[in-house]
Amino acid sequence: MNALQTVILLAALVVLGVWIASLITHDHSWVDRIWSIVPAVYVWVFAGYAGLADPRLNVMAVLVTLWAARLTFNFARKGGYTGTEDYRWPILRARMNRWQFELFNFFFISLYQNVILLLIALPAFTAFENRSTPFGVLDAVLAVIFLGLLVGETVSDQQQWNFQKAKKAGGAEFRPRFLQSGLWKFSRHPNFFFEQAQWWALFFFGAVAAGSVLQWTVLGAVLLTALFVGSTIFTESITKSKYPEYADYQATTSPIVPWPPRRAGKASVTA
Repeated sequence: MNALQTVILLAALVVLGVWIASLITHDHSWVDRIWSIVPAVYVWVFAGYAGLADPRLNVMAVLVTLWAARLTFNFARKGGYTGTEDYRWPILRARMNRWQFELFNFFFISLYQNVILLLIALPAFTAFENRSTPFGVLDAVLAVIFLGLLVGETVSDQQQWNFQKAKKAGGAEFRPRFLQSGLWKFSRHPNFFFEQAQWWALFFFGAVAAGSVLQWTVLGAVLLTALFVGSTIFTESITKSKYPEYADYQATTSPIVPWPPRRAGKASVTA
């Protein structure tokens, strides 16, 4: 098999594995548990097929591994590997018939999300196909940008972690009831912004190798962004039902892209 066929086969096995696991355990968060792992595996496959001799692919693989390590750590410390199911799935199960949710489980949770995890790694395929292009200044700049975005995501997640610990210790009377300071003063989801931006940076590695941004492998970054948009809308609807004051936060704070807060009287939602 060639590199692309190997990666597609691995992705198909992952889809089958998480779907079967969800049927056996009635836990639908198996994709969450492999989310931070499989993209790094896919990128390393391409680097390996290049004999670990292509500097661009090696850099891409190392950067995605750093992303994977950070995200895995953050997921693990929140109890992600202890069998806790994503809080959104029980809510959706309550809104659907069983057969509807099982279709959703296979086609969206197991299949579609894994397709995205495959696609976001495929700029490495573009780089693999164009590995005759030497590693240059633009690659170095992209590596620095990726690392900066990784730091941003680390900081935003740590701020949320610190806040949740303080909230738990403070009890029911703790205020504010959701984080609105630090990076969260400038974006309601700064971690989402940095997460998506890293994969756009990875896409540009492939584009630099190919000498053009007109690459079909942009599809991964596009679909990931769309997934985050939909997930954010659903998540915020849940948050606002719990905390009515969240509407005021929405009125003054950018949804995703960090931006100076707006005045409450000039509320207009911008991304």
